[in-house]
Amino acid sequence: MGTQTLYLVTGGAGFIGSHIAEALVKRGDRVRVIDNLMTGKRENMAHLTGKLEFIEADIRDAAATRQAMEGVSIVFHEAAVPSVPRSVAEPQLNHEANVNGTFNVLMAARDAGVKRVVFAASSSAYGDTEVLPKVETMMPNPLSPYAAAKLVGELYCQTFTRVYGLETVALRYFNVFGPRQDPTSPYSGVISKFVTALLNNEAPTIFGDGEQSRDFTYIANVVDANLRAAEAPEAIGQVMNLGIGQRITLNQLFDELQKIIGTNLKPNYAETRAGDVRHSLADITRAESLLGYRPLVGLAEGLKYTVDWYQENQ
Repeated sequence: MGTQTLYLVTGGAGFIGSHIAEALVKRGDRVRVIDNLMTGKRENMAHLTGKLEFIEADIRDAAATRQAMEGVSIVFHEAAVPSVPRSVAEPQLNHEANVNGTFNVLMAARDAGVKRVVFAASSSAYGDTEVLPKVETMMPNPLSPYAAAKLVGELYCQTFTRVYGLETVALRYFNVFGPRQDPTSPYSGVISKFVTALLNNEAPTIFGDGEQSRDFTYIANVVDANLRAAEAPEAIGQVMNLGIGQRITLNQLFDELQKIIGTNLKPNYAETRAGDVRHSLADITRAESLLGYRPLVGLAEGLKYTVDWYQENQ
């Protein structure tokens, strides 16, 4: 098989990207990763050394992105500055990485004759809607520069499909969690922060009253949906939710993690953060019908796997 399909994972040294790259390598696929290591880490790919090609470069650099795209058939575009609060603090960086970067990826993909781009979109595009679950037909209402940038990325994907015939699929991720999610940044995902604090017998901080709810989605579900989105014929030009279709409040999440870890602490409550939405829950009907997606790992099981990983890797 001299003409084996080449996959490019942008942000492949990051949390989600490294899991997608790993799944492709396990399947025996040819994989190339582009990552500037701003939030990604070499150690996320350490177990894949020699099994993939790594380019340390930035998608904000159009020439480097074009180079990374040579010979590629399928792109998983995960590279981003992935944080609502960071986008509030650094809107310029957010725009350059998440809007300009995505545009560079799409242009390079179009010019290199790539077949399909699967884009990491975000549930933050919905903003605060009274109605739950959140369905793709709802009007978006971004509450942060991050949400706005991810929505622009979706619109560009759909436009490149309509105008240039580049196949794109946008997956609106709902609060992805699991092994390799970095807990050390002030902008890290809440589960990684809760778990690492509790394992150190420290009380984590909850922003707001803890009654806000999220549809937490274990990483294995996200990888599975991405692999399906790369192939599914009906998915072209579509935007779809990727969650498990269940929600839990942060207070309930904290209680669940304490049960698993065996701690008995009280969380610290702090001011609500700008840009945070109150409730989030995915309607996953579209992904089920277009991708044949079904969540493989539920919340309770995913939390156990995640705690196990942090216990082994702290």
